[in-house]
Amino acid sequence: MDRKIGIIGTGNMGRAIIEGIIASGITEISNLIITDSNPENVKQLQSVYNKTTAAESNKALAEKADIIILAVKPDIYPGVLDEIKNSVDENTIVVIIAAGMKISKVEGFFSFPVKVVRTMPNTPLLVNEGMTAVCGGNNVSADDVGIIEDIFKSLGLTEIIEEKYFDVFTALSGSSPAYVFMMIEAMADGGVLNGFPRKSALKIVSQAVKGASELILKTGKHPGELKDMVCSPGGTTIEAVASLEEDGLRSALINAVSICTEKSRSMGNN
Repeated sequence: MDRKIGIIGTGNMGRAIIEGIIASGITEISNLIITDSNPENVKQLQSVYNKTTAAESNKALAEKADIIILAVKPDIYPGVLDEIKNSVDENTIVVIIAAGMKISKVEGFFSFPVKVVRTMPNTPLLVNEGMTAVCGGNNVSADDVGIIEDIFKSLGLTEIIEEKYFDVFTALSGSSPAYVFMMIEAMADGGVLNGFPRKSALKIVSQAVKGASELILKTGKHPGELKDMVCSPGGTTIEAVASLEEDGLRSALINAVSICTEKSRSMGNN
């Protein structure tokens, strides 16, 4: 890829995207242009990847980049879009990664048919195990979407979905690592309660969760079927599963997804 890729924001998500692009080799490091409201973040990143280009402002970045990834918080978007709206052209691809930020809202900042691609990555991008939804706006071609999908494929898996599903996707993927972290922590606490060392408990539970996820992805089997394979009649696992059902684990997770979806929808309506 010969296109210049600009990343506005070098926090955890922005840095993960930068490092994923570099590790994948899909473009030269010199094609990466970065900027951040905190100059120290840029300096620190350039101390590791000194061939990246530091732009002096968001406007300067927009003037040079063919693809602009907005790796900033949702409340920062209006200000950033105001800065760059007169510095891009009809061939520039603007990539959204913020929850609740609709394509039409971003398009509304520009006086011409700008190319907007909406994405929703999650924090496992930091270890190249991300899950990212991708959706192109009305002015975007299939090739444009493919280019952005290739960038995020370097950081994990991708799924092209319609924009109407983004709020649910946010709950299922963007926010769900937090649910899983809570579950892992609680399971490890259970081990500690029963005398197991915490460090070992966290390692064991984390690998068990990773392995269980890989089983679903690689076998294509329904999780209920895989669960049944572990539950021997009258055994320890079915005893634990019955306890989880009694304590409402399933309904608690369903409710969490629904609440998160509604929160994302409300953000998009603001």
